[in-house]
Amino acid sequence: MNEKNKIKAGLVGLGHLGAIHLKLLGGIKECELVGVYDSDQEKAERLAHAAGVPAYQSFDALLGDCEAIDIVTPTTSHFAYAHQALEAGRHVFIEKPIAETPPQAALLSKLAQTKGLVGQVGHVERFNPAFAAAGEQATNPMFIEAHRLAEFKPRGIEVSVVLDLMIHDLDIVLHLVQSPVERVSASGVAVLSDSIDIANARIEFENGAVANLTASRVSLKNERKMRLFKPNSYVTIDFAKRETHLFSLRDLGENEAPTSEIVYSPGDGKARKELHYKAPKPEDINAIEHELGLWFRSILRGEKSAVPLDEGERALALAHHILSVIDERNLRMKKGK
Repeated sequence: MNEKNKIKAGLVGLGHLGAIHLKLLGGIKECELVGVYDSDQEKAERLAHAAGVPAYQSFDALLGDCEAIDIVTPTTSHFAYAHQALEAGRHVFIEKPIAETPPQAALLSKLAQTKGLVGQVGHVERFNPAFAAAGEQATNPMFIEAHRLAEFKPRGIEVSVVLDLMIHDLDIVLHLVQSPVERVSASGVAVLSDSIDIANARIEFENGAVANLTASRVSLKNERKMRLFKPNSYVTIDFAKRETHLFSLRDLGENEAPTSEIVYSPGDGKARKELHYKAPKPEDINAIEHELGLWFRSILRGEKSAVPLDEGERALALAHHILSVIDERNLRMKKGK
């Protein structure tokens, strides 16, 4: 148990998301932000000055003054920065996806475990208040349907929509289902960029659960919705609007008075059921600030993080499996088979 109440941390990467991290880190009581680094030194100096922290001339120098590193760089450099930090004995927070390839992710996960360091992956939708509001009713679903749609923007198109958007839902699905993947079928198309811009994946699990996920960055609207089904239960989550709707059926005893206005009588001697509906109000929190705060508290307490590196590794492996299925399908189509 670490008796300190603050962790000396550094931030590497000051792009769109990195700048958001910079603003939030200053408000996390468990964080002592010692400085930042970005390969664009002019930008680093400007943003660091506004935040009242130094801009380091090199990542090595920043690493030397820190206990933990927040990595918010392009995915292509996640592995290099995280590997160097872990080798130096530093805790790491790595924005999603954890790395470019599953072997890189596996190496980082193993290294963190070997050195007893706390690593966390920035799968921020786990901390979306609308998802949190679903609570236990969202666990162990048997059918999941998700749509994550976005209008086209030139930023981030160097990676496929599977790694950019769908991976959020892959992480949530793996977190909820807790069963090995048995089969994957998928399709995808590169519409406006050189990589897959719209994709659909059907994931079947060994326990019988099925997830049908669609992700697009060439839509006319932004949408981030998920629907979860299991016996006597239906959950809808709107991650963008932060709205949660919970529906559940409960068996009524033969002479039991219903507590709901909606009662379903299936007949054939079967018990009546009553329908309950709730729309819990999600907490008013910043999901990124919350996930970072949890990471720092995990370090201080010597505990496993909220999204350990091995869970980021698993989501990345499934994303790459989906991409390989899409590539095989597209290759067959080109050959006319």
